Amino acid sequence: MGLMDKVKQGAGTALNKAQQGVNQGKAKIDQAQSKRQWDGLLHNLGAALWAEQREGGSSDAVTAAWAALDEHLAANGPIEADTTAGDAANGGGSTAPPPTGDAPTYGSPTSEAPGSDGT
Repeated sequence: MGLMDKVKQGAGTALNKAQQGVNQGKAKIDQAQSKRQWDGLLHNLGAALWAEQREGGSSDAVTAAWAALDEHLAANGPIEADTTAGDAANGGGSTAPPPTGDAPTYGSPTSEAPGSDGT
């Protein structure tokens, strides 16, 4: 094998490794963008639930927020849990997958929290 063959082989190997690095970088960027979108959709769901339960808002907004989350999940797959967020006392963020289906009912907007009657 001549010197030029070795140089060509080394250049090809370097090119392959560089392409792998570029592909990994693109994947990380795509994952971060998907996570940011997911977080925004969760925020929208929380706002819709708050409006429905505490301000007498429409359940249509909650239904639409659930649908948007389901669509994102179908298009992008599950989002990896962020273990750095959340309450430090309980070990960080939840590792449970995002909920699907209908939103749970938490009672009427005027209902009191359990134990709030002084007992």
